Amino acid sequence: MRKRKLLKVFAASASALSLVACSGSGTGETTAAPETTTAAEASAEETTAAQEETTEEAKQAEGPVIYEAKGSGYGGELNLKVTIDGGTITELELGDHHETNVVMDRAFPVIRERILEANSPEVDSVTAATFSSYAVKTAVADAMAQAGLEAADITMATAGPEKEAKTLEDVTADIVVVGGGPSGLAAAITAKQTNKDANVIVVEKMDILSGNGKFDMNFYDLINSQAQKEAGNEKWTVNQVENFIEEKSSAGDSEARVKVWAEQENGLDAWLRDMGVELNNNYGAMNHMAEEDQYAGEVIQAGMEECARELGIDIRTGTKGVDLIMEDKRCTGVNVENNDKESYAIKAQHTIIATGGFCSSKELLAEYAPGYEVLNTSNQMGTTGDFVKVFEKNGFKMENMGNVRVFPNIIVPRRDLTGGADVSILVNKEGARFISENAGGLELGTTIQAQPDGAVFSITDKTGYDSFYRIRKHVGLGYYSEGQTLGELAEALGIDAAGLEAAVAAFNEAAEAGSEDELLKAVPSRPLDAQGPYYGVRIEAANHMTKGGVSCNENAQVLYEDGTAAEGLYAAGEVTWQSGGYSQSVAFGRVAGEQAALNLD
Repeated sequence: MRKRKLLKVFAASASALSLVACSGSGTGETTAAPETTTAAEASAEETTAAQEETTEEAKQAEGPVIYEAKGSGYGGELNLKVTIDGGTITELELGDHHETNVVMDRAFPVIRERILEANSPEVDSVTAATFSSYAVKTAVADAMAQAGLEAADITMATAGPEKEAKTLEDVTADIVVVGGGPSGLAAAITAKQTNKDANVIVVEKMDILSGNGKFDMNFYDLINSQAQKEAGNEKWTVNQVENFIEEKSSAGDSEARVKVWAEQENGLDAWLRDMGVELNNNYGAMNHMAEEDQYAGEVIQAGMEECARELGIDIRTGTKGVDLIMEDKRCTGVNVENNDKESYAIKAQHTIIATGGFCSSKELLAEYAPGYEVLNTSNQMGTTGDFVKVFEKNGFKMENMGNVRVFPNIIVPRRDLTGGADVSILVNKEGARFISENAGGLELGTTIQAQPDGAVFSITDKTGYDSFYRIRKHVGLGYYSEGQTLGELAEALGIDAAGLEAAVAAFNEAAEAGSEDELLKAVPSRPLDAQGPYYGVRIEAANHMTKGGVSCNENAQVLYEDGTAAEGLYAAGEVTWQSGGYSQSVAFGRVAGEQAALNLD
């Protein structure tokens, strides 16, 4: 496979637009209207009115016309160029917008194709990109109105025609992977790299790939990386496997799985670089970003998607796995249903489940992790625990289902993970601190909800801003409010200035005196800066990952309740019990793919 350095923006697959110039009908000067109108002037006005009535028809007759239109998306205004030729929408070109690139770059080609095929904005939105789809559809409706064409009023609920349920013929594969996130893509790629002749199918219920991985800043738990070597990070480049095993010995995974995990992490950087993915910023220990100013997830997931397509893997988005096909305790495939309501079976020698956790299912959270269902989630909308009940009914072992990781700071209402400054404080609308900034978990989440209007703000200073890229990025994007003084910041956030100033004064007094802060239950590491600028954003704590799931052995084989391995069935990622996260999902996705490929008949 040819090696490439991925660009900072994942290239969308929409075809290039061939712009057609359109000229106006000439210009003229206007003067003040006279108090009376002559017959000749009246006749001229009638002629002009008639000409204006046929202007749009004339435009359509002239050939392709490009209309500049606008829509309102998740991040604000979206600009779109829409080419209409004789009443037919022939091209869409995305202009300036404020949508998240890792979503829009994947979603736009899909919504574009649907609109062009239907010659209408009345189409299904792209799942996992609902707001962005709405923006594009409303912009197309705007362009149609400009062209004098009839267009429906677009709402968030606007969809394409209802589809009739159908049952299709079964499909056969060597390996089927259910889920197109980090672990699923890693599994499919590794299976194909292990056995180039293997017929590998990936099904993903969302219309776009890469799950929550595409949003992740940090690819953590990585060892033996080129960036670590260049940084002189010897603990993780010398005897690194042994050090990793010791580090993770009490994490909760089995001894055998920790050993395999360590070996996989030891080779992940080289595997990623072989497909052109470079993680060049090692910012302490095992943490990695692509660059100092670029998240890891966006390049890893883009690289894996491109690699999967180059390998000829059959990727079917908008296709949901609904049940396992079990014969005499052996898995022989999966039943699926796509967005066209077409149901069929994919019969396969080996099935790999990589469908993620259940952060987005209030019902499953209430059942397995009571209390956590009251929190929102920072995870992507596909994490609905689709195979939890499937695993249970087939007698597979489920572990640690009540283990949920809560992320302390996500932006309201955007849901971006934020925070990470060396020092910050949490205040409510009264400007008062109310809980230790070291608090976490469900306690933090429910305490935030209990504040007036559930409104809580994370406040930091210029030193905090400088200490962590995530904050600098969000300030640059305009997500944070700023103030040269605490009073200015309080006004921008809509909180009580006197209360905020008092809270900062008390916090700084403890820091300067080296005494324990009453709420922090510790000595603050430093005071907030005496002078601005200061930065603040409304936040909440949210469910980030469900850690529990189906139990697997070191070969990623799914285990029955008695500890025996199910033939033909593997799982990886957040659908399983695992102590780690992103890189562990990729690691065991690779294990599952390799084992499945090696054990083909």
